[in-house]
Amino acid sequence: MYITTNPAKTVLYIGITNSLPQRMAQHYSNRGANQTFAGRYFCYNLLYFEEYPDSKAAIEREKELKGWTRAKKEVLIASDNPDWLFLQP
Repeated sequence: MYITTNPAKTVLYIGITNSLPQRMAQHYSNRGANQTFAGRYFCYNLLYFEEYPDSKAAIEREKELKGWTRAKKEVLIASDNPDWLFLQP
């Protein structure tokens, strides 16, 4: 499970993948593409991620976080990345 943002850090995108480096490359190459949320809002900068042993657990966590408020997501990100630095996968 991972959280990305746009360069201005105004939009958050939550997703899951089994290959974070590959997925981040896809987000970057899709920047500006209107057919996807992450592309439309330029969400290609990694802020936070969690690893899970299986996809079911990752999907459950993704759904949980998508139900959170922006403020709660910000606290989660800051707990591991207080300066909101863009991470390399």
